[in-house]
Order: sequence, then structure tokens, then C-alpha cells
Amino acid sequence: MTLQRVMHVEDDESIRAVAEIALIDVAGFTLLSCDSGQSALAQVETFKPQLILLDVMMPGMDGLQTLMRLRQLAPLDSTPVVFMTAKIQQVEKQQYLDAGAIAVIEKPFDPMLLGEMLENLYQEYVVAQ
Repeated sequence: MTLQRVMHVEDDESIRAVAEIALIDVAGFTLLSCDSGQSALAQVETFKPQLILLDVMMPGMDGLQTLMRLRQLAPLDSTPVVFMTAKIQQVEKQQYLDAGAIAVIEKPFDPMLLGEMLENLYQEYVVAQ
């Protein structure tokens, strides 16, 4: 099974724009881009993402809070989540993994490689299940 539907949750408009180019134009994914955790929760069940790319630092509801709320929705309790953050220290990275993320990607990311990176993480997740 190949990765096709990705939800990206990011409050920074410029990062969302770069990710859209990387994930739609370069990687060929179907992408739902959300500007907040609240927006993601409102649209996620209709979109049915195969993978969620989630920013850590967001106003209102941060990435960890968003992940906890997503896990309460039955169809999303096992959807793989990859956190993306500019602030990456080993203790924090472990906290995100312990919360259920399958990986943590550091900002700034390489837009030309983002789709391939997500596809590889998704395949590793599928094989492990």
C-alpha cells in the first residue's frame, strides 16, 4: 500500500506553502492542509488521511494536544503521525515518540525529499503493523 493522502497541520503559512509544493507537486500526494489543531479535528474524519504531519508549536492547541484529540477519534486511533518542529532536543523528541508519533522531522526540511521521507516512514509503519 502506497501513501496517497496526507494531512498537514501547520500554523505558519509560509511553511504550509512549501509543504504543499513538496507534497503535491513533487511527491504527488493528495494533501489536506490545516492551519490549526481545531481545523484538523473538524476535517480529519472526512479526509481520512493515511498519515498526519503535525507541527509541534501552534497557538491554541499545540501538536501534542492535537494528537491526543485525534487519538480519541476511532478511525484515527492508529493513523501514523509525524511531528515537525524547529525545536528538537532528544528529551522532547522522545516525548513526541512516547506520545505515539512514528518520527520527528526537523525544520527546516528539504522540500525535495519530504515526500520520499514520509513515504519511507509510512512503509516502515505499515510493515511493522
